[in-house]
Amino acid sequence: MYTTLISAEQLKVLQASGQPLMVFDCSFELMKPEMADIMFSTLRIQGAQQAHLDRNLSSRDGSGVNGGRNPLPARESLAVWLGGLGFQNNMQAVVYDRNGANYCGRLWWILKWLGHDAVAVLNGGLQAWQAAGGAVESGAPATKPKPSSQFELKPALREWMSTSELAPQVGHSDATLIDARSAVRFRGEMEPIDPVAGHIPGALNRPFAENLDANGFFKSAEVLRAEFEKLLAGRKPESVVHYCGSGVSTLPNLLAMELAGLGSTRLYPGSWSEWSGTPGLPCAKS
Repeated sequence: MYTTLISAEQLKVLQASGQPLMVFDCSFELMKPEMADIMFSTLRIQGAQQAHLDRNLSSRDGSGVNGGRNPLPARESLAVWLGGLGFQNNMQAVVYDRNGANYCGRLWWILKWLGHDAVAVLNGGLQAWQAAGGAVESGAPATKPKPSSQFELKPALREWMSTSELAPQVGHSDATLIDARSAVRFRGEMEPIDPVAGHIPGALNRPFAENLDANGFFKSAEVLRAEFEKLLAGRKPESVVHYCGSGVSTLPNLLAMELAGLGSTRLYPGSWSEWSGTPGLPCAKS
């Protein structure tokens, strides 16, 4: 079972083994959502299912469990979607994108939250798969009906915090916030998406792209551990709560801490978009 990362070669072996498996393409572009369908139809891993950030991995009808720009759907809604794809509890899930792991971490975390531990991020994404000679396809997916199944929810394996839970802890040692946005957005020098610029007071900044090397692969566990320990500067890893703009691009940081052996940490899915839009909450610039 793969629970954090899987390499292209390991995925090839897994495909050949005949073990129950489903691959998800999570490719997306935040400023151009229409590109998700174009990318998926242009090129994808053979047999991959699409996991669309707006349609599948966020709730737009008010039924989400949190606020902000990309609310998490209710667990029950996600289970219905997965079952409709034919995904079952005995399957290994592999998630990937072609955007530097910016989006696939969302589904990796969601499946953990649904109680499904057998989910891994394809290290290096679609680019690594192509470089390894993995089978790809293009065009519209096959129209043969997918066998609908029942995906059973299990106790959550990852935790998230609401704004009401987080707010009283800001400024105290109970919560160490790590902001995954770029340094200029963190400092409040620019804000291209949300109406307010800045960050949650006391937060640390680690742009999510810093988890990858020059070739687009996650850095080694040793390097990641050293970098996060330097960032935390004595703060306890278990106190960490991750956020970004809308709870998506922060997830490479959460995954990287697990790869570094620093344990499972918490997600604030509402992130800056919910925090900065909540009246009365403090916002900082630096």
